[in-house]
Amino acid sequence: MTGVQAEALLHPTPKGLYCPPGDFFIDPVADVDRAVITHGHADHARAGHGAVLATPETIEIMATRYGEDFTRTRQPVEIGEVTTIHGVTVWLVPAGHVLGSAQAVVEYQGTRMVVTGDYKRRRDPTCLPFEPVPCDVFISEATFGLPVFRHPDTAGEVRKLLASLSQFPERTHLVGAYALGKAQRIICHLREEGYDETIFIHGAMKKLCDLYGRLGVDLGPLADATVKDGRGAKQDFAGKVVVCPPSAMNAAWARRFADPMTCFASGWMRVRQRARQKGVELPLIVSDHADWDELTDTVREVDPAQLWVTHGREDALVRWAEVEGRHAKPLRLVGYEDEND
Repeated sequence: MTGVQAEALLHPTPKGLYCPPGDFFIDPVADVDRAVITHGHADHARAGHGAVLATPETIEIMATRYGEDFTRTRQPVEIGEVTTIHGVTVWLVPAGHVLGSAQAVVEYQGTRMVVTGDYKRRRDPTCLPFEPVPCDVFISEATFGLPVFRHPDTAGEVRKLLASLSQFPERTHLVGAYALGKAQRIICHLREEGYDETIFIHGAMKKLCDLYGRLGVDLGPLADATVKDGRGAKQDFAGKVVVCPPSAMNAAWARRFADPMTCFASGWMRVRQRARQKGVELPLIVSDHADWDELTDTVREVDPAQLWVTHGREDALVRWAEVEGRHAKPLRLVGYEDEND
């Protein structure tokens, strides 16, 4: 690798990945003066930074989640738009994770580094697909960085839900899905499979679903999952789909529906014990992260001189890279959750 040493351009700190020549952080886990944000999930996008550079969609998501004053200065940057921060060139390319998600490309004195943030390679009707960028250093997530994690076809998982609706028309199907990204994706996949009925959503999802609609993602007919007072109210939801946060599936809120069937859309549903522990009757293996094959195929495609692994199952991916003859190391960054999957 020629140019400036990679560690001088980006290196881990307690606050996150820091770029000394540009004096900015990428997805910092604490308040900083200047942050480049890859996407809107709370473990990557926090309120309180002095300035935030991100895609316009991520800026809108942060404002919706944290309020309009989530940062002093907003710098919305379109995909592919090149900007310079103290002589460091920065641009964003799609990550395929959720609406507005992006990889951060950082280039300085002949060295190019790519920070993936969270990403996936599966088709997602709610966001732009991941784009590989050749680079000297590829800084990759590894949430599902173990060979056991090989996600099945998404359409097949959604058809399981539709088959269950047909088989159990007397039951309300409660689909646990994270409020940003997964919920909207599941709704869109249901529409693609021909499900055109009203889908009911938990109140915690309304603002983000409304935002997706304003940003051009058609979710079809939605309604609040509100049980009316009076006899027979539970039966109003018999045979219906209700999308809710995972935390609501086993709460008192869920018992207001007709014989609720708990479903959970998550890459972690590959692990049967997790499904049993959460009391999930219908696990749906749908992830917003790359699985093992996608992680390794992406590294081969990008073909970096160095692979750095930021969070998740770091050691297995590092070991795989070393066996392939690649220089790799774990960064041991803390503060990132693996549940927004």
